[in-house]
Formats: sequence, C-alpha cells, structure tokens
Amino acid sequence: MISGKFAITVHILSLLSKHPEDFLSSEYLAGSMNINPVLVRKEIANLKKHSIVESREGKYGGTRLLKPAKEITLKDIFCMTFETVHLGYAKNDPNPACPVGKNINQNLETLYTDINKNISGQLEKISLLEFTKDF
Repeated sequence: MISGKFAITVHILSLLSKHPEDFLSSEYLAGSMNINPVLVRKEIANLKKHSIVESREGKYGGTRLLKPAKEITLKDIFCMTFETVHLGYAKNDPNPACPVGKNINQNLETLYTDINKNISGQLEKISLLEFTKDF
C-alpha cells in the first residue's frame, strides 16, 4: 500500500544531509514537515535500525547521518520504508469461472513486479546528495 513513509524519510534525510555535522532534533525535523515529532521519531528508529543515522539524547541531542549523502540512494530509502509497492487486490476471492476473475490476481502480481523493478531501477540512479542539490 502507498503511504507517506517514503516522503517523510526522504524529507528527514534531506534535512540531515544539509547539516551533516549537526544533531537535529525531532522537533526541528517535524517542524519542517509540519507533522507530529512522534512520526519523525518512528522513522528515525527505522533509519537507526538500518545504520543510516545516529542519535544522542539530552539538551544538545538529535539525529545526524552516519553515511555521506552521496552513498545513500533513493532506492536504499525506498527499500527501508517499503521494499515493494502493492496497490492492492480484491478483498473477496474472484470467481474462478470468470475469465477475468480467474486471472486477475496473477496479472496484478505481474504488474506489481514490473512496477517495482522500474521504481528500483529509477531510484537506484539517484543519490540523496543529488536529490538535495537544488535545496
């Protein structure tokens, strides 16, 4: 399913890439996106799990990148947030006697596989540094 996780994560990493030496607070990051800091902290936890960022607590705490932005691709970010895009299937089992019903899920699966190959191929070509160069 499509969600805003990818956009939130790209936004977080874009901000961090612009301040590579600084620890940015979740409140600062959330303020840029105009969202609740809890949502930011949730995505930061995922980024920490993938060793992309480090965090520290306290008055001067926050989060910063562990890797240079040029070494992080948008595909890396996509895989950390989704792995694949699924636009969904019918909630009920389609009628196997129907010429469409008996093949719809197989055809959708083939379509989704192709979409994911295309997305991964496109995102692999773009580094976080390249994505943020115009900001």
